[in-house]
Amino acid sequence: MQSRRSPFRGLVEAGIALSSELSLEALLQRLVETAAELTGARYAALGVIDSSGRELERFVIHGVDPETHAAIGDLPRGRGILGVLIREARPLRLHSIADDPRSVGFPPHHPPMTTFLGVPVLLRGIAYGNLYLTEKEGGADFTDEDEELVTLLASQAAVAIENARLYESSRAWARQLESLDEITTAMVSELQPARVLELIVRRMRELVDARFVAVLLPGAEGALEIAAADGEEQDDELVGFQLPLDRSKTGRVFQEGTSVRIDSLLDDPEVDPELVRRVGARAGLWVPLLARDEPIGVLMALDRTRPDPRFSDGDLRLAQRFAARAAVAVDVSQRVARETVRRIVEGQEHERRRLSRELHDETGQALTSILLGLRTLEEAKGTEAFGAALAELRELVVATLQDVRRLAVELRPKALDDFGLVPALERLTSTFSEQTGIAVELESRLPEARLPSEIETVLYRVVQEALTNVVKHARAERVSILLREREGRVAVVIEDDGQGFSAELRTDDGLGLVGMRERVALVGGRLALESSAGAGTTIVVEAPLG
Repeated sequence: MQSRRSPFRGLVEAGIALSSELSLEALLQRLVETAAELTGARYAALGVIDSSGRELERFVIHGVDPETHAAIGDLPRGRGILGVLIREARPLRLHSIADDPRSVGFPPHHPPMTTFLGVPVLLRGIAYGNLYLTEKEGGADFTDEDEELVTLLASQAAVAIENARLYESSRAWARQLESLDEITTAMVSELQPARVLELIVRRMRELVDARFVAVLLPGAEGALEIAAADGEEQDDELVGFQLPLDRSKTGRVFQEGTSVRIDSLLDDPEVDPELVRRVGARAGLWVPLLARDEPIGVLMALDRTRPDPRFSDGDLRLAQRFAARAAVAVDVSQRVARETVRRIVEGQEHERRRLSRELHDETGQALTSILLGLRTLEEAKGTEAFGAALAELRELVVATLQDVRRLAVELRPKALDDFGLVPALERLTSTFSEQTGIAVELESRLPEARLPSEIETVLYRVVQEALTNVVKHARAERVSILLREREGRVAVVIEDDGQGFSAELRTDDGLGLVGMRERVALVGGRLALESSAGAGTTIVVEAPLG
């Protein structure tokens, strides 16, 4: 009686341990180890049946060392004795596997196995998989008690597996919601297409548990190009890799706008062999990115990270839902980028027109006056008027030279390149005060080290535009400018004591705020403006340094 109580006590303890395990992978591994311990089997395995109900999609083993496992190669799919349990779903005991006519033998390097016990694991009456035990200690056959123990263990395991699957499903659903939420946030907040694409491939890889994910967008004529990739390795090297539209799986998905899942890439002639070789992939799925029913790209995932690299129908449906959101994010970011470029070009053309007008109206007229002055000088040569004409001409040349230098500074101040932001602003504000009579107080709390060049340029242009607004609109007497750095961000605060304006009378375009905001946004910063009638105006600009 005592000999039967110990195994069943172990069974109870095993049931408690299994029910406390929430990771499905860890649970399956513990299950095979427990089955081997309870029956004295040297080898144990659990074969998980795929959705078709005809083959194994996962094979969890115990007792085979890693070297032997690697030498055997691909795990079994469910032929021979293993297939018998898949089809019949009832316990099976054998004295000798080789003597059974249904046996198909073992692959090379497989350890010898003679005695056998197989028991199905049933979830709500449907076979989830089968427990396989071989080589009972001492060379004995598996007994009725062993079969009863493993059958009870399988029943307990079925409940634990269902709980673990529900737990993992809830976690997967939470990850899906988090990913979809992040993509939705990116649609309204992220302005740079490259960052949106990086977010998409990273999140997609997490969702479907893939070894490699890429977004492909139209590149050179007749080709799709990997615009972003995320994988275990070589992801950066594959960015820029091109696939032909007319001779690739990716091209067909793009042109037809339909999703595809492939279980064996080696058997598909449309799959690019170079890409498959570089990634080392065996299975994949492709989903089109559609914006307003038009394809704008393709989302590709290669190989799950699990022993079975194939994606499921559920993975494909998840990828399609994710791709629908991702396509909107890509489309919006691309349109924002195009609009930003359009506005930048428009701003550049506006600046060119202004400079052209000044060169024509001021510098051009001044040079014309110089030519006329030279003629007057020639006519006055040898007379008393010669000295006065020469002095007048010299003043005109000096004034023209100052105008040309002023235009050069407005185009790109040399001090900004040579000495940095603060010296350039000191010169700008000094010149501004001299020309307008408006007092400017500039205070810098920045460290001595220079800021990144693009940050310096943006902040200089913002201050320059703000001072222009003060002259045109503010009727101010004083302006203060504060520069500071805090927690990895640089900030500029520009305040004037002018007339200000109410919110309902504010026009961003008239104040140049649209261009200022776009400049700041291009470096990941933000611009805020506060003003009210009679209380002056404050502009605050912040930009990240990293």
